[in-house]
Amino acid sequence: MNLPDPITLSSGLTAAIEADRWVPGAVQLVVDGTPQSHVNIPDPSELFFEYIRRIGHVIDLFKTPGQPISALHLGGGAFTLPRYVEATRPGSRQQVIELEGDLVDLVRAAAPLPKRASIRVRRGDAREVLDRLPEGMRGAMDLVVVDIFAGAQTPAHVSSTEFYELIRPLLAPGGLVVVNAADGAGLPFVRGQAATLDHLFTSVAAIAEPQVIKGRRFGNVVFVATDDDLETLDWLPRLLAGGPHPARMLVGREFAELSRGGRPVTDATAVDSPAPARELFERG
Repeated sequence: MNLPDPITLSSGLTAAIEADRWVPGAVQLVVDGTPQSHVNIPDPSELFFEYIRRIGHVIDLFKTPGQPISALHLGGGAFTLPRYVEATRPGSRQQVIELEGDLVDLVRAAAPLPKRASIRVRRGDAREVLDRLPEGMRGAMDLVVVDIFAGAQTPAHVSSTEFYELIRPLLAPGGLVVVNAADGAGLPFVRGQAATLDHLFTSVAAIAEPQVIKGRRFGNVVFVATDDDLETLDWLPRLLAGGPHPARMLVGREFAELSRGGRPVTDATAVDSPAPARELFERG
C-alpha cells in the first residue's frame, strides 16, 4: 500500500497515515503520536476503536435501521463515521466540518471517500462554521456527532453551553447529539460536559467502560443527548448488548449523579480536555 508522507498541520502537529499491520487494507490516522482514526478501507462497516464502536451502535439502532439519515459530523479525522453511515445506511446525506484542510487532503489521498456517497466536507473551525451553515440545515439533522480533537485534547471553545446552543437548532424532531469526551481520574471534564448537556437537553445518557465512567482510568465517555425521553426509547437498552464489553450506561438517576458532579460549562469557564499520558499510546 502506497501511503502519502506525513504532514505538518497548521497547529504545528504532525499527521501521518499508517498501514494497520494486522488488518489488510486498513489504515490509521496518527496525529502527534496519538491514534485518532482507523479505517478499514475494504469494509468501512467494521469499526476498530472502542468509543467509535459505541457510536456506531447508536447509529445502527436509532430511527429505522438501514434507512438513510441526515448527519453532521464535527471533526473529520479519517472520516470513519461518515464512511460507516454510508456503508450501513446508504443514501444518507452527510456533512463534515474539519479544521485542518491539509488533513482532509492527506486522508483523501490515502483513503478516498466513496464516489457515490453524499458527503460534503466544509473546512474551518467547527464553531465558526456552525454559525454560518445554510438555513436549510436548521431542523433537518437526524444526527450530530461531536468528536473534535486538536492532537489528544478537545479544545475548550467546543465544549461550552454557547457551543452546544449552536447545534440544537439544527436537530430534526427526534434528532440525537452524540458527543465523545475523553477524561481521566475523577472525570472533571466529563462531569462538566454531563452538566452542560443535561442543562440543554431533555434527556442524556452516558456510555463507557465501567472503570472509565468511575473515573479510575483515562478513556472515552460517549454521551447521547436528545429532546426526546431517552428512557422510553426501546432501542436504548440494546446499546449495551451490542458491546464492546464491558460496558455501562448511565441514564435517569445515575446520570443525574454524574452531572451533579459538575457545572454547566460556559465560554468563561471552559478548559481543554486533559491530555492522556504519553505512554498510553506507545507501541512496542
